[in-house]
Amino acid sequence: MKGDAADTVARCVKALVPGGTLYCSSYSAKFWEHRLAWFREQADKGLLGAIDEEKTRDGLIVCRDGFVARTFSEADLDALGRASGYPYRVEEVDESSVFLVIEKRR
Repeated sequence: MKGDAADTVARCVKALVPGGTLYCSSYSAKFWEHRLAWFREQADKGLLGAIDEEKTRDGLIVCRDGFVARTFSEADLDALGRASGYPYRVEEVDESSVFLVIEKRR
């Protein structure tokens, strides 16, 4: 998500019809090394800027061309779900992805 994540989630929930479900996903912290390797491979092939190894850490991949990829932790997603005011859950799938699922009940 770019910009203010809480605002983005709030706007998405507002757009849901009653009974609708919002799914937001991010990478699991357990998948970090695989994800970083994939970004390094893309950088090596010239598909994106070189990785800034000093700034890349803790779920944040920073490229020297200004591109930034953020990972939302389970705690981040929990806070977004709580802030929505709707029933929600956060779940990890296959140690690779984490999902925030918000249900806009009728």
